[in-house]
Amino acid sequence: MAPTSRILSANGIRVHAVEDGEGPLVLLVHGFPESWYSWRHQLPVLAAAGYHAVAIDVRGYGRSSAPVEIDAYRMTQHIADNLGVVSALGHETAVIVGHDWGAPIAWNSALVRPDVFTAVAGLSVPYSPRGTVRPTDAFRAMGGDEEFYIEYFQQPGRAEAEIEQDVAGWLAGFYLSASGSAPPMVPGGGTMATIPRGGRMRDRFATLDGPLSWLTDEDLAFYTREFEYTGFSGGLNRYRNVDRDFEDFAAFALRPITVPALFIGGSKDGPTLWGGKAIAAFERTLPNLHRSIILDGCGHWTQQERPQEVNEALLEFLSGCAPR
Repeated sequence: MAPTSRILSANGIRVHAVEDGEGPLVLLVHGFPESWYSWRHQLPVLAAAGYHAVAIDVRGYGRSSAPVEIDAYRMTQHIADNLGVVSALGHETAVIVGHDWGAPIAWNSALVRPDVFTAVAGLSVPYSPRGTVRPTDAFRAMGGDEEFYIEYFQQPGRAEAEIEQDVAGWLAGFYLSASGSAPPMVPGGGTMATIPRGGRMRDRFATLDGPLSWLTDEDLAFYTREFEYTGFSGGLNRYRNVDRDFEDFAAFALRPITVPALFIGGSKDGPTLWGGKAIAAFERTLPNLHRSIILDGCGHWTQQERPQEVNEALLEFLSGCAPR
């Protein structure tokens, strides 16, 4: 049976979900600039293994609601969306899996509501508890003489203006530049991890002769259609809430996640590389960690670049925390 699409009412907004299978709920949360479609290789595999696999369009993406207000994209709202989705689907609990920005959304969902999100897997971005340094200050320091890309995304309208000139071309360049086919994203190393002040991100995109092995023309066309319709402000507004999240999670500073956990990163993935200290601290921050896996040669798009290995790792993890 092919995955099916439906619209859910959750946390007072419309959430588009694509689902497959029956059984314990596995909620899949994407990152930027993606959609439910980034889980296309996982949905049928999880369903065949006896799970109710559901990939959502995060608020601001695809067919989900896209509030205008920037602060509507703070982390607490994403957690509330996920809780609403679980309820709307008729479940009481779920294993939550996130990639890129979806990983912090998943980590924090399990942190705040372990009674609902009884296990968690994060791809690309390791769990790092709220610390003592304001995020925008940390990102400014990472950029040095240039702008770290998250700093670049802070000003409303700036990145949007660059992207809207050529949505398909920008997406293709972004996907390539963060993939395992490009040099690892090193701040100040001439990659798109940092941008010359006053410059454009696209000027740091990598180039490649020939297509990417994991992204077909049809895949790129799907993403392009989605963003030509929705625009990018909803996705970028997640970056614009990092300091609000810092304030909202003051009561959770340094707190570990106690439910069973899995981490999967790539050896050429920027957030995994920058998160080396966070990964080293997993013994303290993820005391029920099942495995921490680094896929050799994998870039940022973990579940799309290496679907078979990700699927195998997820199924092994789920067999112990969400049996069929």
